[in-house]
Amino acid sequence: MTRNDDHAFSRRRLLRSSAVLSLAGVASTALAQEALPSELELGGRISSWVGQAPDAIADERNPTLRLETGQEYTLTWENLDGAGHNFVIVDGNDERLVETEIMASSGETQTVEFTAEEEMVEYFCGPHRSSMTGAIELVGSDDGGDEADTDDGPPIGEGPTVGLEPVADGFANPITLETADEDADRRFVVDQTGTITVHGEDGLESEPFLDVSDRLVDLREGFDERGLLGLAFHPDFAENGRFFVRYSAPPREGTPEGYDHTFVLSEFRTDGDDHASADPDSERTILEIPEPQFNHNAGPIAFGPEDYLYVATGDGGGANDSDEGHVEDWYDENEGGNGQDTEANLLGGILRLDVDGGTSETSRDGGGDAADEGEDAGYGVPDDNPLVDAAGHRDEYYAWGLRNPWGMTLTGEGAILAADVGQALFEEVNHVERGGNYGWNVREGAHCFSTESPTEPPAECPQETPESVRGGEPLLDPVLEYPHEADGEPVGVSVIGGYLYEGEAVDALAGTYVFGDWSRDGQSPGRLFVARPPAEWLEENAAVETEEGDDPFIDPPGEGDDGGAEGDGGDGGSENGLWPIEELEVETAGGGDDGGDKADDGDGEGDDGEPVASDGAMNRFVYGFGRDDAGELYVLTSATPSIEEDDGAVYRIVPQQRSEH
Repeated sequence: MTRNDDHAFSRRRLLRSSAVLSLAGVASTALAQEALPSELELGGRISSWVGQAPDAIADERNPTLRLETGQEYTLTWENLDGAGHNFVIVDGNDERLVETEIMASSGETQTVEFTAEEEMVEYFCGPHRSSMTGAIELVGSDDGGDEADTDDGPPIGEGPTVGLEPVADGFANPITLETADEDADRRFVVDQTGTITVHGEDGLESEPFLDVSDRLVDLREGFDERGLLGLAFHPDFAENGRFFVRYSAPPREGTPEGYDHTFVLSEFRTDGDDHASADPDSERTILEIPEPQFNHNAGPIAFGPEDYLYVATGDGGGANDSDEGHVEDWYDENEGGNGQDTEANLLGGILRLDVDGGTSETSRDGGGDAADEGEDAGYGVPDDNPLVDAAGHRDEYYAWGLRNPWGMTLTGEGAILAADVGQALFEEVNHVERGGNYGWNVREGAHCFSTESPTEPPAECPQETPESVRGGEPLLDPVLEYPHEADGEPVGVSVIGGYLYEGEAVDALAGTYVFGDWSRDGQSPGRLFVARPPAEWLEENAAVETEEGDDPFIDPPGEGDDGGAEGDGGDGGSENGLWPIEELEVETAGGGDDGGDKADDGDGEGDDGEPVASDGAMNRFVYGFGRDDAGELYVLTSATPSIEEDDGAVYRIVPQQRSEH
C-alpha cells in the first residue's frame, strides 16, 4: 500500500470525455488526429478486438475508431477464434445504433456498413463486452465532444447506504479477517504488528492465537508497509491444524547486502486437537524472498478450489519498479521491471504453490532451490502452472505484471480478484487468470506509464510483449480502475481489495464487489466502494443467484430496498471493459449480537472515541476486508495512519435498517 502523494465512473464516460482523462494528467491525443479512412478491418477474439487495417490501428488491441461525422464507413471483421461474436455500436445512453448477427466460425468474415453519427461513443462484441470493446471518437464535429463533456458526471457514482457495526477494537492496524473450515464460530483477526487474535461467540479472546511479533523486522515509527500481512488456513484445517502466514523478517541468509528485509511464507500447526491456539514452535519456512525496499510487500495468501496456495508478491518497493533489486526487463523505454520479469526473482506477481508436496522436479526449499523429496521440501509446483515448461522462468508464477497487490480474494467459483495499488495516477483491480500479464511497469491500470515522467504518461506504449518474451502475450486491462483525482478533488491513493458479496444479509450489495481506498489523499480517512460486474461475468465466476425478473446487477437497489438509499447505479453492468464504481454511504450501527466484546457497546465508536462514520462518509483509514463463513463482510480500519497506536477496529457491514436506533 504505497501512499502516493463525488461519483458513476465508467469506461464509456472516460472514453467520451478527454477532459476526464486530463484531470489525472492523461491528455487524450485522439481528438487531435485525423479521422480513419472509410474502410476498416478488425479481427475478433475473446480477449479483444485487434486492428487489422488501416495501418493506424494495425495490431492495436481494442483500437479507438476515429470517425468523421456524416461519413459512410464499411467495416469488415474476421472471427479469429471460433467463439460467438458480433459487432455493436451504442450511443451515450447505451442505445444500440448498429448491431449485427452473431458469427461463430473461425476465419469467417462479416461486413457492416454505417454512417458515423455524433451520438456514437462505443463499439463492442455483445457476448464478450467486458474484453472486446473500444471507443469511438468523432472528429470534424464542432460540438459533439464538448457536449459529451458537459454531460459527464464525477467519476464515482452514489451507491447504497449500509451500516457499520462494531465487532472488535484495540488493534494497531488490522489487515485481514479470516475463517477456517471448521465447526467452531471463530474469526481470526490479523494485526500488522504480529498477532492473530480470535473473535468468537464471547467476543475477542484475551490472548492471541499466534504471536510472531518477535520474528518481524523492526517496524518503523509511524507508517510502515511491513509486518504480519497474510493468513490462510489449510482446507483440511479441522483435521490437520495446519495454517500459513506471510510476514516481513529481518534479512535472512541469502538476502543481498543492502536489502531491507526478507519476505517469509511459513506453515504453523495448532497446539492440540481442539485447535484452540497455535504452536509457535511448529514453524516451517515454506518460502523466502529477498525484498530490496520496505514497501510494496503485498501480503495476501489464499487457497484455491484445487487446494493450491496463491501468494501475492509486490514488485520489491521504492518507486517506478526500478533502483536496486529491480531487474531490467524487455521494455527498454522504462527502467527496471520486476513486474515484467519472470526469470530473476518472484516479485511482482501471484504465485501458485502446492504446499502438500509435488514432484521431485518441482519441489523447492525455502530459498527456491531444488530440494530432495520428503517432509523438508518447502512446496511443489502444480504441473499446470503456466511457466512449468518454459526454460529459465520461475514456474511458481501463476500471473505477473503487478505492482503491489493489496487484497486478493477468490469467488465461490474460484475466480481471483486482486487489487493492485497504483503509483501516480490510477488504482486498479484485476480479474487474475492463469498466465495473465497485468502490465506493470509498462502500464499503470489501462494507461501507459513512464519511469521518467510518472505523472505524464506517454501517448503510446506496447499492448503486448514481443514474441521473444514468453511467446508474446497481451498486457491485460483491469476490470475496474479510478483516478487519484477528478474535478480537482481527491478520489483515493491506495486501493484496498475486498470481496465479491455472496452473502444474504445485505440485499443492496448482492452481486457487487466491495472494496475501498486507504485514504482519500494520504492524510484524510478512506472510502468504501462497490463495483458492479456484468451479469455474464457473475454467471461464470460467482456463486450468486437472482430471482427471475430481479437483476440487481443491472438495476441497483433503490429507496425502499433492504439496505439501500437511492443510488444512481452508474450505467449498470460492464461498460467498455471497466466495471462501474459507486461509493457506499455509511452509517454508524449499534452494537452487534456477538456479546462480551469491548467494541460491542452500542456506540459505534473505536478506542479513539470517534464514530466510524459521519455524514455518510468514513472517519477511519481502511486497511483491509474480511469475510465470514456466511459470506458477510467486515471492514478493518484504524483511526490514524500510524502503526504505533492501538486505534484499530473491525466493523461488520450490515443493512441500513439495522443502524436505525
